[in-house]
Amino acid sequence: MKAFSNISKFSLLSAFFVLLAFQLAHAQSDVQAKDSVGSINVDSVWREKSFISRATSIPPFQSKPRLIAVTATYAAAWTGTIIALNEIWYKDFPKSKFHAFDDSREWLQVDKVGHTFSAYRLSLGYSSVLQWSGMSKRKSVYLGALSGVLSHSVIEILDGISAKWGFSWSDMGANILGSGMYAGQYAMWGEQRVLFKFSRQNTTYPEGMLRNRANDLYGTSPFSSIFKDYNAQTYWLSSNLRAFLPKSKLPKWLNLAVGYGADGMYGGFENKWTDSETGISYNRSDVARLRQFYLSPDIDLSRIKTKSKYLNALFTAFNLKIPMPTLEIRSNGKVKFHGLFY
Repeated sequence: MKAFSNISKFSLLSAFFVLLAFQLAHAQSDVQAKDSVGSINVDSVWREKSFISRATSIPPFQSKPRLIAVTATYAAAWTGTIIALNEIWYKDFPKSKFHAFDDSREWLQVDKVGHTFSAYRLSLGYSSVLQWSGMSKRKSVYLGALSGVLSHSVIEILDGISAKWGFSWSDMGANILGSGMYAGQYAMWGEQRVLFKFSRQNTTYPEGMLRNRANDLYGTSPFSSIFKDYNAQTYWLSSNLRAFLPKSKLPKWLNLAVGYGADGMYGGFENKWTDSETGISYNRSDVARLRQFYLSPDIDLSRIKTKSKYLNALFTAFNLKIPMPTLEIRSNGKVKFHGLFY
């Protein structure tokens, strides 16, 4: 518990520096707002709106109450996430001194793509709530990206003090890549033309040895398997065609997605393991570990504008991979067409 206590202190210290950055950005935004408003009383116009209208809109100036609410929620959620991760993932394994571990070849790199995806989505989420507080788009994007990296850094530290895992430089690289992908697109285009998306398939493992192994590795609950079962996860880079071909007559919401996943994995590096209770060793190298590549049309829900700002917000928040006809190519050369794949 001492090691976990140290992690909590680290997370809170990191949160403090992020919140300090938020406050400094807030102070600068206040000065800019005062300079730009001039004789127009923006504050009075804003306050004439209904409570619901204000609560669901981005204010024309930095809102200190909103920033306090955002930063307090951020710190509480960050600490709560660490506690939850410890309960779900780490508590059943012994702690150790901080150490590094090269896991760059594990799980056919599906876990690395997952780190990149999570950092991207967290950066996008942090940026969105900062914009809701009235922070400028530019500041919110870069602070959101910083927050995405720092959030994942805590997980790497947790790995570093777990005897089963270790601090992973490849994981950190993936985290930075994900946040960089979000901030980089804003820097280049001022928008997200390529979305990072996720989907999960229900995987049924053969009865007996392989199912027992899968249950030990990935858990049996749907919630646990979402995070742990790398055989069931697919990650997508979904590119908006109209954004890259502005003169075309293609629908604004039409995307083309490239996906990646894997199958047949019953261990990080290979399908060999030893039962911790019986001491019996198993070798299932006969089960092929395969990479899966996908090509599929997709829909960018955030580019479908409706008359309801609530529906627009929902489309933006839950912009996941839409089930569509999909072409699958496996690393063993086999090709399969799915009439509908998620």
